[in-house]
Amino acid sequence: MLQSFISCFIPLFVAIDALGVLPLFLNLTSSLKSDERKKLITEATAAAFVISILFLFTGKLVFLFLGINESDFRIAGGLLLLIISISDIAFAGLRLRGQQTTEIGIVPIGIPLIIGPATLTTLLILVDQHGVTMTLLALVVNLLLVLIFFRNSDIFLRIMGVSGSRAFAKIMALFLAAIAVMMIRVGLTDILTK
Repeated sequence: MLQSFISCFIPLFVAIDALGVLPLFLNLTSSLKSDERKKLITEATAAAFVISILFLFTGKLVFLFLGINESDFRIAGGLLLLIISISDIAFAGLRLRGQQTTEIGIVPIGIPLIIGPATLTTLLILVDQHGVTMTLLALVVNLLLVLIFFRNSDIFLRIMGVSGSRAFAKIMALFLAAIAVMMIRVGLTDILTK
């Protein structure tokens, strides 16, 4: 059970990358007062949770409706994750510059910064591998960590420094690329062995 939880927790932790997006979060919210920032964090995390739950429970129905299977989604999701990770490594500084408003809680902070395509893809694959209960538990723990990290973002950034946080984001993007390659490999293996 613990191994199954860890197998769900780690890919979601890497996909969400709360520590890696801290500098971007602070940049987007730098003009907000402390109470406005806390309200925004709550809104963003709640929106991310709702979208995740909807996708977690309706993802399979979407598969049936579109006529795709798990292997198709693994390959497509793996390719998407690979593109996202390469984009994060090469072009992270270009994303979402200059947006400073109290209307950024749901978009872009909740979606796609907290819960983006990488996380949604990872959720569907984890449900298939480990079941809804473990995936949901890992998701909730990860979103609680997001709340903790974002509510204490000034402290984490002071400890890690801007350079340390950016380096952490690059390392997480590299792990995300490795997970993407694994997903593509598994999807192709499943197709070729059937």
